[in-house]
Amino acid sequence: MNRLFIYMLTLGVFLTATSELVVSGILYVIASDLRISIALAGQLVTAYSLAFAALTPVIVFLTSRWERKNVLLLSLALFMLGSVASIVPHFGVVLASRVLLGIGSGVYLVTAFAAAAKLSPPDKVGAAIGTIVLGFSSAMILGVPIGIAITKWLNWQSIFAILGILSLVMGLIILRFLPRISGDEPASFRQQFKVLGSGVIASLLLLSFFRESGNSVLLTYLTTFMNDLLYLNASTIGLLMLGLGLVGAVAARLGGSGADRIGAKRILIATLTVHVAALLLLPLFTGMLAVEIVLIGLIMFSMFMGGPALQTHFIKQAPGSSSLVLSLNTSMIHLGLAAGAGSGGMLIERTSTVLYNPWLAGIVVALGLGTAVFRFALGKRRAAQSA
Repeated sequence: MNRLFIYMLTLGVFLTATSELVVSGILYVIASDLRISIALAGQLVTAYSLAFAALTPVIVFLTSRWERKNVLLLSLALFMLGSVASIVPHFGVVLASRVLLGIGSGVYLVTAFAAAAKLSPPDKVGAAIGTIVLGFSSAMILGVPIGIAITKWLNWQSIFAILGILSLVMGLIILRFLPRISGDEPASFRQQFKVLGSGVIASLLLLSFFRESGNSVLLTYLTTFMNDLLYLNASTIGLLMLGLGLVGAVAARLGGSGADRIGAKRILIATLTVHVAALLLLPLFTGMLAVEIVLIGLIMFSMFMGGPALQTHFIKQAPGSSSLVLSLNTSMIHLGLAAGAGSGGMLIERTSTVLYNPWLAGIVVALGLGTAVFRFALGKRRAAQSA
């Protein structure tokens, strides 16, 4: 039965992730409809990410002792308000709606991770986390294409009207069926934040930042890379992105179950190593389409496989403050995405090509790999000394 509850939470992640990802695919339509520039419309993405990164930890911290069901319902209420506000054809209101959507999505995602971990036996936490991540990859595969299709059939506001209705239904389902799940262990705020002084948590947050920054350097401009350097047309790119999304979904499940079977540390080191190698090789084979597709597939596979392992490792390092730690990690992820997109754009401006972005991405992810190797080696040494 607990597995059914986890799938229920995953469906909510699918809805919230779709609200995040779909905007990039319909940015031109939004800009045209609101009569604003593309650059100004792009601030809708920025507002979402900043709200997600800055305010999610605050709300998660303030609600850390609440029952998880109540926090999930609060997050869905914020998400529904944001969805309704998105319908108003005024840029200021839509911008404010993205803030509400960012907060609601962030709090829901963190709480879903924590709830899934509590619903699972200790040896199945990784698989549960992998299932939750599946909601995000499913949004890439299904949510975004469906949203773009709805925009063509009706209008872009209809996407958020539908998401608002579905979030209401999701809230009613959670209210009726999800069991009571306790919050974090009772502790003072000082004790809650003491975990942040841990070298293990600090290094994992740094690892997460490097990993997502490197991903963003490449993925933000991946369609440009495919178009300009691999000479693929729009329809072929669309099919390839669908395939990559499916690869990501499979990898997320394998990463979660692998973390349970062979350990999160081993999964992280292996995926980061493959990730770095594939990124550094990518610019060397632009004349060989099959090799490039395989390398891009390896990048996506390692990225999605490592994600559940990292989330699982966070939970196991701070079980009493998992919600707080996971919220800080999601903030680091979004800060990394913003940093990577910005640095990748600057590199393109200076070189007038996207060819070198994979090398920059590889260097940044390598910093994450180095952080992981150092931290795990140091932890192993201290454990041996204690023994």
